[in-house]
Amino acid sequence: MGCSVSGLAAKFAFFPPSPPTYEVKKRDDGKFVAVSTAASVPIPQGDDSSLNVHVIETKRKNKIIAFYLRNPYARLTVLYSHGNAADLGQLYDLFVQLKINLRVNLMGYDYSGYGASTGKPSEADTYADIEAVYECLETEYGVSQEDLILYGQSVGSGPTLHLAAKLPRLRGVVLHSAILSGLRVLCHVKFSFCFDIYRNIDKIQKVKCAVLVIHGTEDDVVNWLHGDGLWKLAKEPYEPLWIKGGGHCNLELYPDYIRHLCRFIQEMENMTTEIRLQKIRKNLQLPATGTNSTHSCCGSCACRSSLSCCTCSCRFKFQHPKCPGCSLFSCGCFKCFPGPRCLKCCIPSAPKCCMRSCPKCLGPNCSSCLCWRCLLCWC
Repeated sequence: MGCSVSGLAAKFAFFPPSPPTYEVKKRDDGKFVAVSTAASVPIPQGDDSSLNVHVIETKRKNKIIAFYLRNPYARLTVLYSHGNAADLGQLYDLFVQLKINLRVNLMGYDYSGYGASTGKPSEADTYADIEAVYECLETEYGVSQEDLILYGQSVGSGPTLHLAAKLPRLRGVVLHSAILSGLRVLCHVKFSFCFDIYRNIDKIQKVKCAVLVIHGTEDDVVNWLHGDGLWKLAKEPYEPLWIKGGGHCNLELYPDYIRHLCRFIQEMENMTTEIRLQKIRKNLQLPATGTNSTHSCCGSCACRSSLSCCTCSCRFKFQHPKCPGCSLFSCGCFKCFPGPRCLKCCIPSAPKCCMRSCPKCLGPNCSSCLCWRCLLCWC
């Protein structure tokens, strides 16, 4: 029932432009070019070596179109997931402006069923689409997640957060007029239902990098509260941009949009390797580099050299005893580890063996131990 309702919801969620604003042709040299269906001229006009057109096959056997715009001065790459009712032919000019003003390489793509991409749009297909494009960035251009910023506009926030939740070393995420979930666009609900699509409200909490939220205060398609909710749920929220008077599809026209976005990109560029490693360690609960601190529970336990401390954030702590009292591997504490407890009799049930002698026969008799050696009273 949930799947059928979800499929029904998808029919009302996706509105690809019809007809598409461009088509893809293959030249004699094997290179793909995009041609505008309105003017029958190439996109871009002339031979632009900075644009590469890709035809990428997804794991769901659809072939999607992607535009890669290269900036020779770029240090980062932006993977752009566009909003509804748009395709790459309409967005090319915006991509060029973003590439120049932000000084980034930019990869934009059309979802299955959009533009010249094959198949029919669905939530699952958009997830497969962005995964295939990310794999293309890795294999074709050597882009690692450390140098990647994911950008999701409106419905594009769904695949963006889907991928961001899977990449722990991602540089950053931009959510532009994003949604909490598909159902929450239509009505206010407090819980997530199985038939809901793009449950970003759940995935945003799994994102481990800086998240910039941009939203218009007069958005009549996706209420501003969606962006505010995502920003509050982010683990690393960046200073948001609430564009006063901005709608759903016109935020790029406001000067604050490009200004704030440039500042975000510059800060992501200037983030040093040391700061990034500290964030990764924090997300993985690893100790900071260069620290050799001891813990009061351990006495002499140094987390960098010992893997036996349970109260610190040692990476392999699950393989060793978890003792709230001492945590030392060599400790004979009863709570410490499933081995011998008593250092004298080596019986696990003897946490405080003292080998006291019987006052009558002077034989071993430890009332707190109850092991065979301590109960051998000779009386």
